[in-house]
Amino acid sequence: MLRVNELEEPTMSDLSMQLPERLSRLGETGLLIPLLRLLADGDPVTVQQLSVAAGRTIDEVRLGLAAMQDTEYDDQGRIVGQGLTLRPTPHRFTVDGEELYTWCALDTLIFPALLDRPARVESVSPASGETIRVTIDPVAGVTGVTPPSAVVSLVNLEQITSIRSAFCNQVHYFASVDDATGWLSEHPGAEVVSVAEAYRIGNELTTSLLDLLQDDIPVADDCPRCC
Repeated sequence: MLRVNELEEPTMSDLSMQLPERLSRLGETGLLIPLLRLLADGDPVTVQQLSVAAGRTIDEVRLGLAAMQDTEYDDQGRIVGQGLTLRPTPHRFTVDGEELYTWCALDTLIFPALLDRPARVESVSPASGETIRVTIDPVAGVTGVTPPSAVVSLVNLEQITSIRSAFCNQVHYFASVDDATGWLSEHPGAEVVSVAEAYRIGNELTTSLLDLLQDDIPVADDCPRCC
């Protein structure tokens, strides 16, 4: 049955509590925000660059990366993706003129606050192929949605071994509830929420992540992008 969380209290309101806790089990989340901010510059990230940005030794970074499942590397061993990626996905994410991508629709709503930069999103519905456009400001939140009827799919976080396959690959933009109907019928554990509601959930998640990571984010004069 179609499940739409627009008029009632969302059944996944605990998502913002579940995901940070599960992320902390899956990997070294202390590296996440420095890595995202380096990737946002649009270039592959070396282990040494991340070491400086995160204020950790190279050995510590290598151990942390080994625990961060699904991290993407190029053929030179440089990091090219972890949530935010240089490799094309259906979710185009443009920041400061850099054309990047994300693993899922919710990432596009979370990352502007984590990066402290506004972003423009273009995402393709997996059902109709229609393009959904969203603009997000790190302070003001969602400032534009086209079409206004767009929704975001979410899934429950039951058992996760890979955050990308278990969660990210199921979190899409759709042009409307009707556009999502067929996809939802094939994913009985999923539901859709408005973009505004998805942003609210993402904002709670961002706050939880920042609280979780605040002691690990370095404050260094030689790394303004990471502070």
